[in-house]
Amino acid sequence: MARTEYQEQLDELRSNVVAMGELVIDRYDAALTALEAKNESLAREVIEGDGDVNESYLALEGDCIDLFALQQPVASDLRFVASSFKIITDLERIADLAVNVAEYAIAAERERYPEIDLAHIGTETGAMLAEAVAAYEAGDAELAAEIADRDDAVDRLCSDASNAIVEDLIRTEYDDDPAELMDDVSRLLLTVRDLERVGDHAVNVCARTVYMTDHDTELLY
Repeated sequence: MARTEYQEQLDELRSNVVAMGELVIDRYDAALTALEAKNESLAREVIEGDGDVNESYLALEGDCIDLFALQQPVASDLRFVASSFKIITDLERIADLAVNVAEYAIAAERERYPEIDLAHIGTETGAMLAEAVAAYEAGDAELAAEIADRDDAVDRLCSDASNAIVEDLIRTEYDDDPAELMDDVSRLLLTVRDLERVGDHAVNVCARTVYMTDHDTELLY
């Protein structure tokens, strides 16, 4: 195969990974909106649209495997294809987390613990994700490293939120049905956990971007 055609395949892979990232970002943003507004119809759109993300993932997985098998890339091209392969896995998992958040939006009682600012946590992790995809598209290792550094602040937000929920549950007497209360509290804690995981996957995208650009493995471990 001519070098030009091979380069076009690599460029197309990058573009398609970015397109998948943008699709996942849209689904995640929609899930957050559904959660905050208790919008059941929007939440169901996110859930029912998960197949689109899965199809994109499987198509890109096949493209990466074809490039490995047929082109046998080396050096920087190998790192790029390998990193892209890992990145689409993180994106697919973020889409699954968006589905979880949408399901929580349908089931959970958002009147409970209104002081827990899920929107702020979601906005922070969503921004990390969007910027991580942009760093991958540009091959910007410096930006990717900066994004990864913000994860500790997000982890603190999530830890503070979870601790506040548990502490309030321990010290407060409730008149509600205990089973219903525990269901809502459990869902809220799971929501915080899944928002945090989105940030973790965004860091993974950044780590792969740094690796493919600078051959630096520090962020991978």
